[in-house]
Amino acid sequence: MLEELLSLDRRLFIFLNGFGSEKWDYLFLFLTNQLNWTPFFIFLFYLVFKKLGAKNTLLVMVFVAFLILITDQTTNFFKYEFKRLRPSSDPDLNTFIYFVKSKTSKTFSFFSGHAANSMAAAVFLYTILKPYYRMMWLIFIWPIVFAYTRIYLGLHYPIDILCGYLCGFLTSSLVLKGYFWSKEKHFSHF
Repeated sequence: MLEELLSLDRRLFIFLNGFGSEKWDYLFLFLTNQLNWTPFFIFLFYLVFKKLGAKNTLLVMVFVAFLILITDQTTNFFKYEFKRLRPSSDPDLNTFIYFVKSKTSKTFSFFSGHAANSMAAAVFLYTILKPYYRMMWLIFIWPIVFAYTRIYLGLHYPIDILCGYLCGFLTSSLVLKGYFWSKEKHFSHF
């Protein structure tokens, strides 16, 4: 069963990665870099600030930082526990898949930190902001685009992305409970 799943994962990766083309490399290298998303992050925190005020924005920022710390460490634990080679590092794959050589990595593949962190932050901010903005569901375009860059660049399999999403969702759900409890118990006067 596991072998069949991994085989399907590899085939799906090969299909999705097959859309790679040199003319798109710059765009995907740009999109995969977290720093390049800074204007988007600033916009999100502006939305928080606009509806919740300065003190609550600070509280949200603290919880988002805590959330990213947890997902990042969880991702690192799984990567070094499973030690799954990245597709671009796998000698059975890297001779015929498309990967951008400047993004090859010596780290492991399972599971995607980009997917985990972006989904965790998206779920957290969506939950907090959905009462105020009816189009807030659009935030989920970010983790989809962000994570696909990892497949395009040859750095993650689809299962790495899906498990990253699952980790991000679960971690965010737990941290949201802490956020709402903390807000009600200690910061209700904000």
